[in-house]
Amino acid sequence: MQSDEVIWQIVNQGQCSYKVVTGNETFCRNKYNVTSLCNRSSCPLANSRYATVVEEGGAAFLCMKTVERAHTPATLWHRVRLDKNYSTALKQIDVQLTHWSKFLVHKSKQRLTKISQFLMRTRKLMQRRRPKQRTLPARQLKREAKRESKAQLAAQLEKTIEMELLDRLRSGTYDVLEPQEVKNVTENVRPNMNDLTGEKQRKHLELEYEGVNEVNE
Repeated sequence: MQSDEVIWQIVNQGQCSYKVVTGNETFCRNKYNVTSLCNRSSCPLANSRYATVVEEGGAAFLCMKTVERAHTPATLWHRVRLDKNYSTALKQIDVQLTHWSKFLVHKSKQRLTKISQFLMRTRKLMQRRRPKQRTLPARQLKREAKRESKAQLAAQLEKTIEMELLDRLRSGTYDVLEPQEVKNVTENVRPNMNDLTGEKQRKHLELEYEGVNEVNE
């Protein structure tokens, strides 16, 4: 024979794994607690006749415990899936808990209200578009920076070789080409030389500017 009063005395005065004591209140972490408070009327362990509302998988369930199921812990709680419509779910609670205490009926409806509001906010947040945050690996960034610097050095080397060949061509090192052919080659490559000369001038100005800053410091 199950005695609710004896169970409450042991739970209240002894050790309970669900009890959380704070400065002002004593809370209960049992998921079937209808108020989340540790007291005689809200304790799911010390009440052989108990009802609450829980949320699982985006749906609300009305859970009822009776003394006739005390000998079978696996089927201790009888679950009834509540409708998604709030008013229909309230009617289901009234029908299922017709002859139950007013305290459990009122607290179950309050818990259903909180769960319905929580599910509604969850659906709204799921419909919003959120920017995805991506982390960039440090090794990959270093590798790309090295490749970029190597590519820039290779491009500068090609331009230097090109200028050296043109200088040799003008000085007559290669006597195979005719003067007219040398002129055509020089005109074709002149835009690249202008770009390279402008780049050298910019670098020279940057070096002079850095030198002036160092002197001022």
